[in-house]
Amino acid sequence: MDGPPTGTLTFLFTDIEGSTKLWERHPSAMQAALARHDEILQRAIGSRGGYVFKTVGDAFCAAFADASDALEAALETQRALFREEWDEGFVIKVRMALHTGAAEERGGDYFGPPVNRVARLLSAGHGGQTLLSSATWKLVHDRLPEDTELRDLGERRLKDLIRPERIFQLIASDLPPSFPPLKTLDARLNNLPSQPTPLVGREREVAGVCRLLRGGGVRLLTLTGPGGMGKTRLALQVAADLVDEFEDGVFFVPLAPISDPDLVVPTVARTLDITETSGRTPEEALKDYLRNKEMLLVLDNFEQVVEAAPLVGELLSACPALKVLATSRTVLRIYGEQEFTVPPLELPDPSHPQPLERLTQYEAVRLFVERAQAAKADFSVTNENALAVAKICAHLDGLPLAIELAAVRIKLLPPQAILVRLGNRLKLLTGGARDLPERQRTLRATIEWSHELLDEGEKILFARLAVFAGGCTLEAMEAVCDAERDLPLDDAIEGASSLLEKSLLRREEGSEESEPRFSMLETIREYAQERLEESEAAEEIRRLHAEFYLALAEEAEPRLRGPEVVTSLGRLETEHDNMRAALSWSLESGEAELGLRLGVALLWFWSARGYWSEGARWLEESLAKGGTAEPATRAGALFSLGIVLGRQSDFGRAEACQEEAFALYEELGDQRRAAESIAHLAWMVAFQGDAGRATALFEKSLAAARESGNLRSIPSTLNGLAYIAFESEAFERAQRLWGAALALNRKQRNVLEVATVLNSMGYAELARGNKERARTLLEESLSLNRELGNKHGVAHCLMALGIAATLQGEPEWAKALLKEGLAIDVELGSKAEIAETLEGLAAANGALGEHVRAARLWGMAKALREAIGIPWWSAERLLHEPQLVAARSRTDEATWELAFAEGRNMALEGAVEYALSEKEGPVTPLTTGPE
Repeated sequence: MDGPPTGTLTFLFTDIEGSTKLWERHPSAMQAALARHDEILQRAIGSRGGYVFKTVGDAFCAAFADASDALEAALETQRALFREEWDEGFVIKVRMALHTGAAEERGGDYFGPPVNRVARLLSAGHGGQTLLSSATWKLVHDRLPEDTELRDLGERRLKDLIRPERIFQLIASDLPPSFPPLKTLDARLNNLPSQPTPLVGREREVAGVCRLLRGGGVRLLTLTGPGGMGKTRLALQVAADLVDEFEDGVFFVPLAPISDPDLVVPTVARTLDITETSGRTPEEALKDYLRNKEMLLVLDNFEQVVEAAPLVGELLSACPALKVLATSRTVLRIYGEQEFTVPPLELPDPSHPQPLERLTQYEAVRLFVERAQAAKADFSVTNENALAVAKICAHLDGLPLAIELAAVRIKLLPPQAILVRLGNRLKLLTGGARDLPERQRTLRATIEWSHELLDEGEKILFARLAVFAGGCTLEAMEAVCDAERDLPLDDAIEGASSLLEKSLLRREEGSEESEPRFSMLETIREYAQERLEESEAAEEIRRLHAEFYLALAEEAEPRLRGPEVVTSLGRLETEHDNMRAALSWSLESGEAELGLRLGVALLWFWSARGYWSEGARWLEESLAKGGTAEPATRAGALFSLGIVLGRQSDFGRAEACQEEAFALYEELGDQRRAAESIAHLAWMVAFQGDAGRATALFEKSLAAARESGNLRSIPSTLNGLAYIAFESEAFERAQRLWGAALALNRKQRNVLEVATVLNSMGYAELARGNKERARTLLEESLSLNRELGNKHGVAHCLMALGIAATLQGEPEWAKALLKEGLAIDVELGSKAEIAETLEGLAAANGALGEHVRAARLWGMAKALREAIGIPWWSAERLLHEPQLVAARSRTDEATWELAFAEGRNMALEGAVEYALSEKEGPVTPLTTGPE
């Protein structure tokens, strides 16, 4: 058929019985047999209008618009396989299952309960057997093929734990009629409770836990995680999957209703229907019963009776074939225990939007959709609400209970409105199903349940840890949470270990080799913040937090200009959320001096990593509230603000900031910092085209730096003078100045500035026509900038390399480089870089003969340059003017003028969208022009 069918479909799933053993024993014969198997299935499915949407190994998954077609395809396949003469005396037997329902088609695949149901039905069968669900039976039973019938096998519990399924077997006169008992939950002793909804996702976790329990080395496995993580549901599914592997059964023991450890034994005994007898203690009776049993016990919610953990150890010692799967918010801490931390559901990253088809494959989104559709049948994820759904799941940390509670609200609120109200998620997320335990009916109750397990010292530490945004190290934990040594614990590390065991704290992945890092799920942190607000120490804890991160930033600042720059940038990136929290507190509490100092310390981090708008906002707000700040602090903040404004091409305001900073440094007699301020003032003046004034300022900065011994600012000044020399066509002088700047930066081991000067030199060589030398310098700069995470440097190198690629006859490669650079420029808000990258793209499109598109791009760049007041430098003129003239000469005047005007009149957002796309045709002019 042409494409995937939609609507109510019948699914046919197949796989080969014992295929792993066949591959091991007959690899060459199996290869040929599998090819024949695939051929038979493809022909039978295709001839009946089926759509094969997935093959996994020897398994086929197909969808049919008509149930009878699906049945005919299964029958034809079984007959062909039965008649086939297989090599080497082995026979391929294929089990098949059919189920009908409405599933969601995305990108050629299908998702939803019907797909999960047919997979479970398949797992119940045997090779050569074809099973049908009652839903499919209803559609085909009165129009069966000749010589066939459907045998009613009765209601059976499939291993998905939801409602029992009435199962039918396809019988044909020329196919084997009898098979062993179905592999359903009914085949083994168990008391696994039915579940109202299917398990969504968790395939990796189910497989991982089953693998551990199947192995001989693990007899006690504890699933840990905070409340609402889905530990119980995961344990039940694992137990269902393993039911065939325990001769004496699988039994679920719910411990949530009890809190007395002495009641654990009676509860287990009652579950196993063990009667008390005189002369034996309950423990002895339980051990005697289990001594020779091959059984799996699922002990659910062990955390509030954890003092009974030694009993589990005694049972395992006395009963060699017994295995225990426990769920708990804390480990049991007994010998032989294997912990399995249940992770959150797989989440999309809302900061990187994805196609709808990909987004809805994430476990958290799938759960939200299925539970939302249960509450409101017509709900679906659309292009309009997809980002809101992704953000909801991310805000809720992939916590299944929280997502389910949010999805229920879809009856009242659309996803966008739910997202807005998640600022207080503990208040919004209430009203779970009435048949859930009370502690699971609201998110708050679930967390409170864990909180009540803590002793007083742990509760205090738990509340104080809420001050950290994005996690913390043990060093930070001790410095902030126990600075006064007032915690009623031996130390903060002991408390952290306990909170970790109780699943209220998480050790972050990837921290094994470095100092460990700990964090809370945001839903748990919100509850902890409420507890912190209630404490008398709240304000002091926030002060200690801000002071700690100020010290960390000020310690890291000089290292950003040396060989430790990569490590220091990485540490600051990791702690950026904590820095933001400290800045927020400084503004709220009137501690502007601290906020200004922190902003100054973060300048080069913000600059390198592209946090320009954010840095400018923090500095402006702190300066506005910092009227009593020390003059030196204020000068540093003005200098820093001037840098980040300049990065955003806001040259006028940047110039004003540097002039004010320079005046303050002059009043303070601080020539070292005055030299740096005047150098950056010179850059702002140069960018606006005043080469004469810029030269005078650069020379003034150079003299001040040499006089004060500030060697750090000299390379930047030499770089500026080199630009001015190049502008004046003093090319040899420019190269000498750049060479001196590069040598000084290498001597000072200032990697950031080495990358900057290499970029400048490469661009200059490119303008002079030395393309190979230019590429060598630019590629070295690009490599350094990528290592540093310096987005601005990366974007500029990509732009220059893109221009080089066009000049060397590689316009397609040029477009790829330039578009990558343009996306970064847009993210950073660097309008000057956007303008030149648009010019590079115009040249590349012109080289490809896309003349109308090129003219529009030239018009966009022209308008943007005029809007921000930046003329061409000599290097830019040398590179772009010939390309512009050539493009214009290849197009008739009327066409050029119209296309150029269309580009010139577009708003910046529309211009960028056009430049990054490949769309053609007329462009609707936007009269607002570039913003």
